[in-house]
Amino acid sequence: MGQATPRLLDDPPVGDQLTDYDREHMVLYLRLLDAARDGADWREAVQVLFGLDPTAEPQRCRHMHDTHLARARWMTEQGYRHLVREGQRAS
Repeated sequence: MGQATPRLLDDPPVGDQLTDYDREHMVLYLRLLDAARDGADWREAVQVLFGLDPTAEPQRCRHMHDTHLARARWMTEQGYRHLVREGQRAS
């Protein structure tokens, strides 16, 4: 049996603390960063990564894309420090 797909919220967490949601969506964050780096259109990213139809709900989809991408960027700039500290405590 595979792992269940984590529930996707319209708004990812905000703030300076790493959350369970962040841990569960780490792969999504990385794929969003890759898509942005590669110049992928946000509509394509939402369709592929979120499984949503951006033509049906363009405002919601754009919001979800932008807020999750912002959180992914936070992870690369600050959030990773929390992961490092957790890894050091586990050693």
